[in-house]
Amino acid sequence: MELKVYNINGSETGRTINLDDSIFAIEPNQHAIYLDCKQYLADQRQGTAKAKERSENAHSTRKLKRQKGTGGARSGDLKSPVFVGGGTIFGPKPRDYRFKLNIKQKRLARRSALSEKVAGNAMTIVENFSLEAPKTKKMIEILNNLKLGDKKSLIVLESPNNFVSLSARNLQSVKVVSVGQLNTYDIVNAANVVLCEGSISEINRVLATK
Repeated sequence: MELKVYNINGSETGRTINLDDSIFAIEPNQHAIYLDCKQYLADQRQGTAKAKERSENAHSTRKLKRQKGTGGARSGDLKSPVFVGGGTIFGPKPRDYRFKLNIKQKRLARRSALSEKVAGNAMTIVENFSLEAPKTKKMIEILNNLKLGDKKSLIVLESPNNFVSLSARNLQSVKVVSVGQLNTYDIVNAANVVLCEGSISEINRVLATK
């Protein structure tokens, strides 16, 4: 499969690049995509929510009233969950939400997500570029040139570039990652994926069928 290569001015370079069909043109596996996105989101959870149970509540254990003869329901101490300030029944406890996912399944998920973007005409190839200084205005100009100014975009670089990352940091609809940081959730979450030309060979190496 071949895609046109553009420059940051939004013009065609007259060149095309050949994409590996085993990575960019497979039949997407939706379940693999689901599992990889689920794992990514689970990894973001802190798991620190905690509520005090009855045994942890700092109240007196004195029985509030006699058991019988009051005309009301029997009650124990103020730690009881039925009273305001009492313990919580089945409240949250600190836990680890992370789970393991087979590396082959993770590669399949990323290949599936990339293939979906190509099939949906939601992938743009641009020449390798860099910026002389962090400039948000320059990043907005590049996206407008590529007709992506109003779309949620994921820019994939061959290797980390601090100036490019800082230029996009204040733009809520833009995320910049290197190939080593590329994940299924970011691909699915973006309306358009912008691949720098040099990143493709690295993607081929990382996601090659093994």
